[in-house]
Amino acid sequence: MKNIAPFLAFLFLTFYSCKSYKPQIISSHQIFQQGQVGFKECHASTIQSIGKDSLLACWFGGTHESNPDVVIWSSHYANGRWQSPVQVADGILADKRYPTWNPVLYQNPKNDTLYLFYKIGPNPREWKGYVKYSLDKGHRWSTPKALPDGILGPIKNKPFTLSNGDIVSPSSTESKDEIWKAHIEISRDQGKTWSISNIRPDTSIQVIQPSIVQHSDGRIQVLCRSKENKVMAAFSTDKGVTWGSWQATNLLNPNSATDAIRLKNGLFMIVYNPAIAGKDWWEGRTKLRVAISKDGLQWNDALTLENGVKGDEYSYPTIIQDAAGLIHVTYTWNRRGIKHIILK
Repeated sequence: MKNIAPFLAFLFLTFYSCKSYKPQIISSHQIFQQGQVGFKECHASTIQSIGKDSLLACWFGGTHESNPDVVIWSSHYANGRWQSPVQVADGILADKRYPTWNPVLYQNPKNDTLYLFYKIGPNPREWKGYVKYSLDKGHRWSTPKALPDGILGPIKNKPFTLSNGDIVSPSSTESKDEIWKAHIEISRDQGKTWSISNIRPDTSIQVIQPSIVQHSDGRIQVLCRSKENKVMAAFSTDKGVTWGSWQATNLLNPNSATDAIRLKNGLFMIVYNPAIAGKDWWEGRTKLRVAISKDGLQWNDALTLENGVKGDEYSYPTIIQDAAGLIHVTYTWNRRGIKHIILK
């Protein structure tokens, strides 16, 4: 009985903290100020913890999404403040320039290599995946390398590293006739080669931009932006090789990106826009909320990050939890800024 007491205490504290946990905002700042940057609009941020109290964020910015001058920018966070943004990638291929899209940072847990995945191309139906790497926490980057044909890289949200070292990267396609399909790209050799696992291509459910979470029993779950007015989910019991049927969560989705993680306390957290699709694709992005779940399907709103009015856009959130347990969320703020929120 004496030996089991600490274990029982741990279970009690874990259960109690999960049951009572409610996230709180402890910091809210823009990563950069107007006039500090050389671009008019920005979108699609990604964030990565790169050491104690240090972060790296990236996003794309230019005159307007899909214009050729749109490039990838980054900023380092240290000593409680964000540094001036710098350009880290562009869309110049041979003698032609294309827009860049959707950067995604990924830190390999087996070594010090930090990856920056992004897309180059005229639009999401014709773009191609590229990757750079850094060995000094994002201060210097390698030359860009095109991913293999058919491999797009993570489309919006981070790859997930399994306990056996496999990398499962959440991806998707948008065809020229506007058909959306989600898939997973799997690497078993630290990103040298990739294979594709389609997620239920046999259905009419239209989804893109998965995020990946893993349950305590080993199941992998994806949560996706959709045309179904709900955040859609699917589960895999074999490390992402095959997938069960699509299931609707209780979260609304107005054809807008989300991101989700599993917290250290065992709960799942998602950031999402609580609305249904409007007449135009950008409608439904005026409010941004944080929700909590125990099973990844039934969610409860826990916090409002933005409560805007018609014409506002708070979208494309990304979320991580650092080694100290702090939760970092970044998102597009009216296309004019990238906002960084810290939760505990």
